[in-house]
Amino acid sequence: MRLLVLGGTVFLSEAVAAEAVRRGHEVVCACRGTSGPVPEGATLVRWDRGAGDPAPGDAVGRVDAVVDVARHPSWVRAALSAWTDAHWVFVSTVNVYADTATPGGRPGTLPLVDALHSEEGVTAGDPDVYGALKVGCEEAVTASAASSTIVRPGLICGPGDPTSRFGYWPERLVEAADGSAVLAGGSPDDVVQVIDVRDLAAWLVTAAERRTAGAYDGVGPATPIGDLLARVAEGVGSDAALTWVPSDVLARHGVEPWSGERGLPLWLPRPEHDGMLAHDARPSLDAGLTVRPVAETARDTLAWLRAHPDAPRTGLSRDHEREVLRAWSAT
Repeated sequence: MRLLVLGGTVFLSEAVAAEAVRRGHEVVCACRGTSGPVPEGATLVRWDRGAGDPAPGDAVGRVDAVVDVARHPSWVRAALSAWTDAHWVFVSTVNVYADTATPGGRPGTLPLVDALHSEEGVTAGDPDVYGALKVGCEEAVTASAASSTIVRPGLICGPGDPTSRFGYWPERLVEAADGSAVLAGGSPDDVVQVIDVRDLAAWLVTAAERRTAGAYDGVGPATPIGDLLARVAEGVGSDAALTWVPSDVLARHGVEPWSGERGLPLWLPRPEHDGMLAHDARPSLDAGLTVRPVAETARDTLAWLRAHPDAPRTGLSRDHEREVLRAWSAT
């Protein structure tokens, strides 16, 4: 298979290119080439979509499949017009769903947010329009591609993760080997799900190989967060004890959900977000997705973070954490 990866130098797109090379495919990565090298064995064709450069159709040539991770509908339309006969694997997001409260959702059972078909006038990186732009991209793909797979991941984690939303936990649990208390949010029964970037990448390549049709959620099995964090602790060899603090207490003390310098990763307010990290993974597993143990992901993520001490981190400060824990203990 001759595979075109639109990207190929950062996190998921890099993992896709590396996996496709490993399987013996001919891989072309079309991107600016400024974020790092493409995987060994792949070919780089420079294309700056953000600058409005024309698609390098002649330089790339004919391809059997394309993997695209873009969030800009105009970028997707430009690529679609250049490789009209290829099978399109488009990486979307669970943020396309308007309903974040209903557990067990999957494509076809949850409503989507209204699409945005143009990024003009939209602030780059604005989370409030991220899902709408991705719906616009999805609609462009399904309208124009010869055939397509739409994959909507939730929280992608593993080595190379530039957000550290999962990576916060392996580092924090190892750090707590000194016996310090570790703040955990909500209830240990709250359901969450993650997917290792390497597992997602492998499945995207499989979808390209098989020309899998349809829309799927790119998620691992839904798991109580207490069990997931126990597997993280197992993977990094930590026996740290967690202190579970109710969501209303966290909010009163300025703890924010998900990420940020005051954030507690993996914590989401309930019940309004009961469904965001609780999608039905069965259709994806039936379509070829396989997932590794969370303990393995935690171990490898910690090793990557230690090898890259300057990688971005997220999460509340230790002083803020102690402040919340003292307040909770006093009650």
